[in-house]
Amino acid sequence: MLKYLCCFFLICFIQDLAAQNKKDTSIKFDGKFITLSEIIINNKLNVPAFISRVKNDTTFYKAFRTLHIINFTALNDIRMVNKEGDIKASLQSKIKQVRSGNCRRMQVLEEKTTGDIYDDKKEFNYYTGEMYAGLFFTKDSICGEDNIVKGREFSTEGLSGMEKHKQQLKMLFFNPGRKINGIPLMGDKTAVFDDNMADYYDMSIDMDEYNKTSCYIFKIKVKDDKKDKVVIDEMTTWFNDKTFDIVARNYSLSYDAGVYDFNVQMQVELTKFNNYLVPSLIRYNGNWKAIFKKRERGIFTATLFNFAQE
Repeated sequence: MLKYLCCFFLICFIQDLAAQNKKDTSIKFDGKFITLSEIIINNKLNVPAFISRVKNDTTFYKAFRTLHIINFTALNDIRMVNKEGDIKASLQSKIKQVRSGNCRRMQVLEEKTTGDIYDDKKEFNYYTGEMYAGLFFTKDSICGEDNIVKGREFSTEGLSGMEKHKQQLKMLFFNPGRKINGIPLMGDKTAVFDDNMADYYDMSIDMDEYNKTSCYIFKIKVKDDKKDKVVIDEMTTWFNDKTFDIVARNYSLSYDAGVYDFNVQMQVELTKFNNYLVPSLIRYNGNWKAIFKKRERGIFTATLFNFAQE
């Protein structure tokens, strides 16, 4: 018995020693320190090429553009809550997008609302709802669209009011980590890869499964003493380790510019449909306040499925 006990404790000691010897390694690339997990080191990932993919990725944006050229069904859940978290207005709906010829239109299959989500003209009473509608709903047929992203740049030039805000939201939503022009006091604080932002973030690369898909995981997180200098507090992206398609992305954004402030968390999951990468789940939890507007606390979830081509 004593012999078995000694063997048991020896095995435990060796396992503990091995665990202690597992060390992440930090490397410096393009002026930034990036922590690599042991599995990444063992897999001999080409880190410069990987970071270049992350910086120049357009597949995330293209996945959303692809929604303009296919059929799909979506479940929409929008909830406006008070500071205690109680629902004061909501919308749940099921919609179907139909693509015919070179045009798309939206069919509302089911809809249920509570509170004052709409005004008398069935326009959204809430900025959050209006922004959601601007991204995912259509009232009339829209024609002549494609999913090409090369050469397509976001711009707020010539826009004002809600249309300008929609464009700014798209910049944050589809191109997180890039500099955004046209947003006062904030535009250059989103460019996480710029040299002047190098000391603001901790960056790491790891590897694990997400929805049964083996993935490289790239994570950036703002340092505790730099949070007031950035907009993106944290962003984690899962890349398929064979195709480098984005499988999922979570990000947290916050900023206080005095005249407006916001604190937003978003989660996006993508899936493959034929040769297309498309979003299948979008979750948003946001708290924002702009001058001359009441503070809004909104939660929404969009679940997309039944993808098809005409």
